[in-house]
Amino acid sequence: MSDTAKDDPQVLVSTGWLADHIKDPDLRIIDASWHMPALGRDARAEYEQAHIPGARFFDIDEIADKRSGLPHMAPQPEMFISRMRAMGIGDGHQVVVYDNSDVRSAARVWWTFRLMGKNDVAVLDGGFQKWQAEGREVEDMPPILRDRHMTVQRQAHLVRDVTQVAAASKLGDYQIIDARSPERFRGDVPEPRPGLRSGHIPGARNLPFGQVLNADGTMKSPDELRAAFQAAGVDLTRPAITTCGSGITAAVLLLALERAGHRDHSLYDGSWTEWGSFDDLKIATGDA
Repeated sequence: MSDTAKDDPQVLVSTGWLADHIKDPDLRIIDASWHMPALGRDARAEYEQAHIPGARFFDIDEIADKRSGLPHMAPQPEMFISRMRAMGIGDGHQVVVYDNSDVRSAARVWWTFRLMGKNDVAVLDGGFQKWQAEGREVEDMPPILRDRHMTVQRQAHLVRDVTQVAAASKLGDYQIIDARSPERFRGDVPEPRPGLRSGHIPGARNLPFGQVLNADGTMKSPDELRAAFQAAGVDLTRPAITTCGSGITAAVLLLALERAGHRDHSLYDGSWTEWGSFDDLKIATGDA
């Protein structure tokens, strides 16, 4: 499959597509890098040292619902609007999101835009690593920002809370797909976040997010994605809820579902950080 064949400005675009469109007046580029806290990497500092020309930095931990005790929960529409306007992103813009992250955090910001009713947003396939590997231009200058009006229409069907996921687990009307590693899914190892139980949501399937990616970090073809979901026991004719540790890699599976042609899907925002902290919620261990 050629780069041109897979470019979809509402899902995934290639580095070649971005290079061809980088001067478009209504294009806005976002660096959405986020790292697991244990790595000690500073995503903003790395952005300031080098980023794709014109890129803005989206702080996943800061542009979040601060009223929640959970990490980087989806922001309220009012906060999203104010932060995007300050970043010079608004109505009529085509947005391309990339990351320089092992957990492919750009998908989380793609989902956040979708949650706010903004569909002209795509993830850069292969991210900053591929852009740099191809010797493409980077810069360390901040972009010139001009306020742009933004309207949002929150799409509540794209997000699920703990009560809804508990009902789905019990009734089986939605498939729950967990993006964590097999060891964490089975409950064989402690969770990275202290104080959480080990295991998975009863009835969930396990598809580690890395299995929807190629070795270079690009996303597999739609046919390969469909095969990966099916191998994990996922019926692509039924609705799905994705989950992970804290809602980051669950968005990678959501992006993969979208690319595979699946449309009835949502993300469990609290993910295992929430589920694993409640003693009254059932957990399962072992394989799916």
